[in-house]
Amino acid sequence: MNLSLCLQRGQLGHGDTIQRDRPTVVSELSKYKLIKAGAGRSHTVVVTEDGLSLAFGWNKHGQLGSGSARNEIESSPVRCLVSDVKTTACGGDFTVWLSSVEGASILSAGLPQYGQLGHGTDNEYNTKDSSVRLAYEAQPRPRALTALARETIVKVACGTNHTVAVDSNGYVYTWGFGGYGRLGHREQKDEWVPRRVDVFSKHNVLPPEAVISAGSVNSACTAGGGQLYMWGKIKNTGDDWMYPKPLMDLSGWNLRCMDSGNMHHFVGADNSCISWGHAQNGELGYGPSGQKSSAVPKKVDILEGMHVIGVACGMGHSMVIVDRMNVGDRLDQLDVYDGKASGEGSAEPERKNLVKQSAKKGAAKASDNSRKRKSKDSSESEDEENGDDESDASEDQVNGQTEKKSKRGGKVSGRGQSKGGKKSTSDGKSTGRGRGRPLSGNKSTVSSQEKAGKRGRPRKS
Repeated sequence: MNLSLCLQRGQLGHGDTIQRDRPTVVSELSKYKLIKAGAGRSHTVVVTEDGLSLAFGWNKHGQLGSGSARNEIESSPVRCLVSDVKTTACGGDFTVWLSSVEGASILSAGLPQYGQLGHGTDNEYNTKDSSVRLAYEAQPRPRALTALARETIVKVACGTNHTVAVDSNGYVYTWGFGGYGRLGHREQKDEWVPRRVDVFSKHNVLPPEAVISAGSVNSACTAGGGQLYMWGKIKNTGDDWMYPKPLMDLSGWNLRCMDSGNMHHFVGADNSCISWGHAQNGELGYGPSGQKSSAVPKKVDILEGMHVIGVACGMGHSMVIVDRMNVGDRLDQLDVYDGKASGEGSAEPERKNLVKQSAKKGAAKASDNSRKRKSKDSSESEDEENGDDESDASEDQVNGQTEKKSKRGGKVSGRGQSKGGKKSTSDGKSTGRGRGRPLSGNKSTVSSQEKAGKRGRPRKS
């Protein structure tokens, strides 16, 4: 997906399609207290303290959950037809909500192509009677997963085209695209309804404080004793993990949070931040003089000693949230964005320049992108045909309850084909194997306090 296309889908929520290169307040959300947020390929979903959910961005497949896919782009926040929402997670072109409504604890909307919505169908149809080209009917109205109606889902994570969920009993369920074994069922078959992962049953159910994660081509969770399990495509080289296996490199660490991007991973554990995987844009955080990739987990030296409370990974970038109350003067050592000139949007002359620059960058990378697309998983790089627009209904259902609503105005945006699919991976050489604690990025700076014990936990003073 080129840059110019990304800029035209309203995923920033400012009511326009202008690129912002600095954090900018979304004015229409300023009246709400937000507690959760999720981001997909080109859409954003937020949850308020009052249990409401709002979304903005690309809506071709109904991934905003507004009840209609008539407007392919919603550049300002619109209400999602869910209530009593606790949290949300976004896949590439779909959204999942967790609700406190009994019998409807998990709902989904958006692209059903690989069964990632969990409703037992991919809504596939022929675009024309005489055509063999297939399309997938958008699902713009959030629906509860009937297969999990008797379970209370308490955790959820979404990959590009698959979903991982955990119920209140500690059982793990996965569904959606099955390539590379990312569903953990010892096969690569797509699952259109939630299927329990047998590794996490009987004596190995997940504890309440368990962490789950879904990357583009893999999944992960922590089980008893905090042991991290992963499955799917873990590295660019070697065999795929068709079922959950313990990652022994992190045995003995107290993992609080984790996320995976395309082929890189971040965790917050004890007083360290740890990353590994294949990277090309510095997303592992090892610094300009550090190695770009690592086959084994390694500490992010500049964050050592900080209490990491949240991590998030995109296709080629990472975000880390630290507890500022427990870092002393360590934050003073980091580069700081001072927030100057952070008004909503850029001045008009700057906007024009940004558009021109975006066009130039898109043209320069067009040939390179076309080559990269060939390496993508074939099942996720197919053209998608536009189906008939779904008309607005005068009544919509919110968690199964009928609710009156007024029709929204607005013209249908331009139509066209778009590339579906997950992020491509590129080959990279492993930097070695090992067990025990993650290695320090710079051996000369390792203190005696960081030397490993048998199970890899740094000794604490």
